[in-house]
Amino acid sequence: MATATVAAAMPEVPAVRSRLLDPESREWLASLRSVGAEQAEAIERLHGLLLRAARFEVARRRPGLPHLRGNELDDIAQEAADDALMSVLGRLDDFRGASRFTTWVYKFALYEAAVKLRRRAWQGREVPLEPETWGMFASSGATPEGEAQQGELLRAVKDGIVEVLTPRQREVLVALALNGVPIDVLAERMGSTRGALYKTLHDARGKLRAHLGDLLEVIE
Repeated sequence: MATATVAAAMPEVPAVRSRLLDPESREWLASLRSVGAEQAEAIERLHGLLLRAARFEVARRRPGLPHLRGNELDDIAQEAADDALMSVLGRLDDFRGASRFTTWVYKFALYEAAVKLRRRAWQGREVPLEPETWGMFASSGATPEGEAQQGELLRAVKDGIVEVLTPRQREVLVALALNGVPIDVLAERMGSTRGALYKTLHDARGKLRAHLGDLLEVIE
């Protein structure tokens, strides 16, 4: 980890806000914004804290990733901690003191670990597009009438996906909205970008809403 690189351009915290922080948070910020050995030591401590948080999240999610081995999981935790460190150091101005500084930075590590695990879980897997894989379409009506209404809506949604959407819109909607494929994974598979896929997903949802029309109002 290159301390000089990550410390190069960190904004200053306004003095008024700094006085409102708890002592531990003030100490963290002061150390991270200092220079030389003090700053380097603070960055190392911060990375260690983020690594512990990332390892915790990886361990928590491990039962759902039986194909990943221990060394692979630790690599993911290390990458998550590295990326979280860069994010924290670049966003010190965003810390408002609503929680302790350590609580605030934990969230960065948990997020990075979760994102990386989702990506790794889809590596080498086919993106399912067949109607029988559309897991969100499970009936959950509380009453017979509710079951019937929901069944009608779900049939209409399935028909709309097949009949109204273009093949690309169908692929994006099914992958992202129904099967939970991480958008970064799908973008790489399709040779596209996150922005382009979000636009396609937005257009697909708009077409479905127009297709369903009055049925949505009746069900809602």
